[in-house]
Formats: sequence, structure tokens, C-alpha cells
Amino acid sequence: MGRMQDKVAFITGGASGMGEMMVNLFTAEGAKVIAADINTDALKAKWDTKENVEYLKLNVTDADNWEEAMKTAADKFGQIDILINCAGISTEKAPEDITLADWQRLHDINSFGTFAGMRAVVPYMKKAGKGSIVNISSYTALVGMGFNPYSASKGSVRAISRAAAAEFGKDQVRVNTVFPGVIQTPMVANLESSKAALEGLIKMTPLARLGQPEDVGNAVMFLASDEASYITGAELVIDGGFSAR
Repeated sequence: MGRMQDKVAFITGGASGMGEMMVNLFTAEGAKVIAADINTDALKAKWDTKENVEYLKLNVTDADNWEEAMKTAADKFGQIDILINCAGISTEKAPEDITLADWQRLHDINSFGTFAGMRAVVPYMKKAGKGSIVNISSYTALVGMGFNPYSASKGSVRAISRAAAAEFGKDQVRVNTVFPGVIQTPMVANLESSKAALEGLIKMTPLARLGQPEDVGNAVMFLASDEASYITGAELVIDGGFSAR
């Protein structure tokens, strides 16, 4: 029997990158997964024939869409045991080029999307008397790196996750956060096109390599599982030692 047998997991950003990897990991361990993303074409291409995966379009900045998505998932499976808030975007703009619209968009998706997801799923978890939420922040929320809305939005994810862990612990809803470093996903494709920047990051990383989606997915799997039943409010850094320098 898999570690996620009889569990239902809702994973945002499920069409690519870390979210896609997590869908595969969770289903391999026996979970039924709802893969949510705004890119419905990519969702269909990835998951249309995958056993134990349902997919749906989700705009994480739309609170009503979140409510509808949770109702759809609960009606389909009768429960929602796990929420992984993985959807997110980044920016490579220099600070002097960042506009208010840029700032707002990053915060809408990365920060409000995480908050809205937790707010929408908690009533179902409260009713069940248990639940596990894992939010994806970033190592940039922990170190002085990236004077931009991405770092700020991921700092917000850190703060709201800690608040949620304290608020919902009495309901047996656990909330934990992971802080990935630079992971080889489509979101960092622009960075990977700059060989000098990439080599510089690897040089500053004690493990001397970039992270892979599996590095994050395996940690998220643990935090989401019953193996972590006494862990809430935890912050797990997955950056190859970068922030320990």
C-alpha cells in the first residue's frame, strides 16, 4: 500500500514543473489527485489519460474560482485531504523597471493565491477533522536576494503559512512550508539562458548543483503524509545549502 493510499490531494500549478512532478509522485503513492492550473491545454495534454488524476482549470487569483474548485473536488471524491499550493510566477526585471502592475500580479498569484486556497479548503478539512496543507515559498524569503515583488510575495507566503498553522492547529489541519532554491523548471528557463548567472548560483551552492523537481516533491510528500502528523508550522529549506552560507 502506498504512502498516499486513500488520500485525495489538490495540487495547483499541476501542468508543469514542480506541480507536475508532485502529481506524478502522489499518484505513484496511491493518491487520487486533482491537478489544477490556468493552462487547460497543458493539463489536458499531461493528464487526460492518467489514472487517478482529474484536472480542472483554476485561476488562483479568483476567490470564487477557488470555492468552485473545492466544491467540485469534494463532490467528486467526497473529501480533500491535502492541498499543495504550488502555482506561482517569477520575474527577471531589474528593480528600476518594476511597475505597480508587475508588483500586483506577482502578489495576486503567489501571495493571494496561497491565502485564497487555504481559505477555500479549510472548511472541508475542518469537517473531516484533519487535513494537510503544504505551501511553496522560496529561499528568497529567507535571504537578502532579489529586490523585487517575487521575494516579497514569497515572504508573504511564509508569514500567512505560519499564521494558518497557529490558527487551524486546533482543527487538526496542519500547514507547513517549503523553501526551494533554484529548481530546474520552466519558470527558471530565462535564468538558465544566462550561463554566467547559472554558474554563479551553482558556485555559491554548497551541494554545487541546481535542484530538481523531485528534490522538492519528495520533501512535500513527507510533509503532506501521515508520517508528519505532529509537524505543523515547519519551514523546510530545499536549496542545496545556499541559505546556510
